[in-house]
Amino acid sequence: MNLSRRSWSKLARTTLSLSFSFALIACATPPVQPVVVNLVAINDFHGHLDQEKFSLTRAADSNPVQVDGGGIEILGSYLQAWRKEDKDLVFVGGGDLIGASPGISSLFADEPTLQGLGRLGLRVSALGNHEFDHGIQELQRQIKGGCDSPRPDRACKFDGDFKGAQFSYIAANVMDKASGQPFFPAYHIEQVKGVKIGFIGAVLRDTPMMVASEKLQGVSFIDEAEAINRTIPALKAAGVKVFVVLIHEGGTTTEAFDQPACSQLKGPIVNIVKRLDPAIKLIVSGHSHTGFMCQVEGRTVTQAQMYGHLLTRIALTLDGNSHQVMQIDTKNVEMTPSHLQVPDALSTLMAQARKGSDAMINQPVARLAVSVLSRKLNEAGESPMGNVVADAQLTATKSKGAQIAFMNNKGIRGNLETKQDNISTYGQNSTVLPFGNTLVLMTLTGAQIRTLLEQQMWLDDESPDGRNVLQVSEGFTYTWDRKRPVGKRVLPETVKLNGVAIDDSTEYRVVANNFIAGGGDRLPMFTEGKNKLDTGLKDIDVFMQYIKAKDQAGAPAGSLNAAGRVQRIN
Repeated sequence: MNLSRRSWSKLARTTLSLSFSFALIACATPPVQPVVVNLVAINDFHGHLDQEKFSLTRAADSNPVQVDGGGIEILGSYLQAWRKEDKDLVFVGGGDLIGASPGISSLFADEPTLQGLGRLGLRVSALGNHEFDHGIQELQRQIKGGCDSPRPDRACKFDGDFKGAQFSYIAANVMDKASGQPFFPAYHIEQVKGVKIGFIGAVLRDTPMMVASEKLQGVSFIDEAEAINRTIPALKAAGVKVFVVLIHEGGTTTEAFDQPACSQLKGPIVNIVKRLDPAIKLIVSGHSHTGFMCQVEGRTVTQAQMYGHLLTRIALTLDGNSHQVMQIDTKNVEMTPSHLQVPDALSTLMAQARKGSDAMINQPVARLAVSVLSRKLNEAGESPMGNVVADAQLTATKSKGAQIAFMNNKGIRGNLETKQDNISTYGQNSTVLPFGNTLVLMTLTGAQIRTLLEQQMWLDDESPDGRNVLQVSEGFTYTWDRKRPVGKRVLPETVKLNGVAIDDSTEYRVVANNFIAGGGDRLPMFTEGKNKLDTGLKDIDVFMQYIKAKDQAGAPAGSLNAAGRVQRIN
């Protein structure tokens, strides 16, 4: 088409006018405001449904303070109040929400806890190692619901039915050996205020060292960072712009739980964080039962201690256009009683749980020699509780040939506290040994026993302080020196049974729970034991029988101090 000079002039004026109009419109359009997404995180709840006493050291304090708090009703009151501030708040977990639980939850296969977390509005959680305590079959039942359980005496006994977890459990690094694919969902996507957020789950790779091997058949655990990074392309393809890692692995710091932007975080989580995809800016951790809000190479890493003592509030400020993370603000909040209203649904659940468990929990078992039988370790790594547990296991299996009992300290989950006249109850006892492990007899040579004693000190960063030292039965003694090189810390001449030095070539019958008997807690020497016999005797049953017998004999069990079977040269 040919246009005259007049037509070209008119077209030019029209184009200029339209361009100016569009420019005015553009100037009048306000910029897109940043989007603030609010998260709240919990980790290592371990079924602590009820309020309890605990200790906290605040940044402003020089010494720990004792407080009362926690419990699902108090958690619910805070979450309800925060949701009034932001209805789109997302509640997430860092694993170990169940397992190693007090009687009020464990007596019902942790179903009250799973129901309670659902009523708290939990959306997604990483799997923790304790979620695997009773095996893959039981974990799948706890997720999906139903009553087909390896624990028929506990499953579906809370309210006659169980519908499963009302939130998602995720783990990118738990692999199905048959398919090579993640056994559980690797990630979970939430759309909040028009923004897609991808939550990526992982559990510590060393879970097989913490769960009896027969409970993990068919699955393997791969590197956490590699598994997490594999999910990023699929999440981006789904339109996800914000990536949050929920991982059951942690670290420790000397800084207070409420210290903003702490910088001294140490432990396995640090190396994992450093290897994550650059798109990941926030990591919610667990496992180490420590409260912190740290920075690791420009990323934010949080943890809310344990047992619901704290909740972590996280505010993600996102660019309104690109949805890129502009700022992350965090605060660890103490879960102490307040004027806030408790949601009725949680009060109803707790009333039911208390009523259902009280009769068994309050059933008296035996009188102790002390009001509190403590699991606190002395400098050598020995505790009064560890003495009694090991002695109970040896007593129960002596008739089968046992000469020495070994007990892992991490398997003892709490002090045995009495209420009146030093009488302990069933509930208190079950909290101490909640796993229901069985006792396994095996044969080890004297040389293997010495290697075992070295292994407890060389495979874990904690061991120089004695926290992984095995608890041993009466008659077995030895001395170790933390200044000696790894692998040579135990003084050979001090390893004795009933005052006689053990002989390298002599065979001894030892007893241990099925978890460490299978190499758990990084003690592979147990796997080399010969003539193994699983007695079927449960550790908690053996323990209660022992303290009952001691009480009936007029010599109640327990003492204020450890017996001195293990000595350490400072």
